[in-house]
Amino acid sequence: MDAKSKPQLRVRAASKDETGKQFKGAAGKKFHPDGSGRNEVAAMVKLKRILLVEDNANDAELTMEALAEHHLANGVDLVRDGAEALDYLYRREKFAGVEEANPAVILLDLKLPKVDGLEVLRTIKADDRLKFIPVVVLTSSREERDVIESYRLGVNAYVVKPVDFSEFINAVKELGAFWAIINEPPPSAWLQRSDK
Repeated sequence: MDAKSKPQLRVRAASKDETGKQFKGAAGKKFHPDGSGRNEVAAMVKLKRILLVEDNANDAELTMEALAEHHLANGVDLVRDGAEALDYLYRREKFAGVEEANPAVILLDLKLPKVDGLEVLRTIKADDRLKFIPVVVLTSSREERDVIESYRLGVNAYVVKPVDFSEFINAVKELGAFWAIINEPPPSAWLQRSDK
């Protein structure tokens, strides 16, 4: 596949109109589509946490670097396996003191030790307190059965990790910006009603 025909993930926090003017972003703060001004937006918007579930140290480091470029890395909690992810979400073991608010998004690898990513996803989507957390599968698996099962279980997006370093960085930055800044989660009052 040549560079022109590759599908590319494109999430923009702002865009230019036909006159080339900048749009207003989160909290009404102006910023340019090239990313300038994002520091001001991130500072004005209280970012919710991102839960990164990744056992590969290199992929975890690249993901954190990409999120840091978007000033989202200070809101990222990293866990290394599926059991640890569930402990984090249920505030068990070493996560007993973690803030009660759910993360804004979970970036979930599928090939995990202890409890695999599909089982983590199944558990999240079956629990009334967790099922509304957006889950993005960020994996190297292109296996059709993994894609189908992920969507059957209720994943919000399935992203295959690009092999190319710059494509991987861009994909993670755009995912982080969309889910942590742009996406509007359900109101907490509505979530509390759904618990009952």
